[in-house]
Amino acid sequence: MEDKIQKLQEIIDGAKHIVFFTGAGVSTDSGIPDFRSQDGLYNQQYRYPPETIISRSFFEADPEEFYRFYKDKMLYLDAEPNYTHKFMAELEKKGKSLGVVTQNIDGLHQKAGSKRVYELHGSVLRNYCMDCNAFYPAEFIADSKGIPRCPKCGGIVKPDVVLYEEGLNSAVVNGAVAAIASADVLIVLGTSLVVYPAAGLIRYFHGKHLVLINRSVTAYDSEADLLIQDSFANVLPKIKI
Repeated sequence: MEDKIQKLQEIIDGAKHIVFFTGAGVSTDSGIPDFRSQDGLYNQQYRYPPETIISRSFFEADPEEFYRFYKDKMLYLDAEPNYTHKFMAELEKKGKSLGVVTQNIDGLHQKAGSKRVYELHGSVLRNYCMDCNAFYPAEFIADSKGIPRCPKCGGIVKPDVVLYEEGLNSAVVNGAVAAIASADVLIVLGTSLVVYPAAGLIRYFHGKHLVLINRSVTAYDSEADLLIQDSFANVLPKIKI
């Protein structure tokens, strides 16, 4: 492991433009569960499978059940950035990073200080009335009873998160693709790389070093220049930035 940490140090030291690609595993140390690990959301029991509940068709068919699940299991407004979030923000501050492409919706990258964040799946921090487009913070959703409705017009207030069966925001995708394509180092952390089209964006990377840091196996492991299968807490604090 020490050899791999040393190689990671050398890659970061020699990089001009790093892009980080992150998934739910990055936020587990902040107390937010991931989806597919042993204790993740997909391995817990609910009246409906979580993947079904967070789909557009389910949202339209049973919004009350959707919001019951959403407020209970997807809002972690007291969560704070952990060392991994701060590590990425510091590299951006020092001019080494082009930013973060993330599948996460928790807003912790920005809370840690990252300025260039491409949120592929949206954010729980942004919520809009589906009728008049009025903006509401996440606290409005958390404090609502049943289906959150706009006080101005009575429309349903929907989180600005990408549900299953919905498309990604084209402007966000284009920004993420441009960043990845411009990077000489792509560091992938805490994602199983099975959710498409997000995971497919890695194909736009043609730089020098692809680094994967993850506890579990991914389909891209064989393509990595450096593969570290360990917790971030055992790796990143040993890197000097």
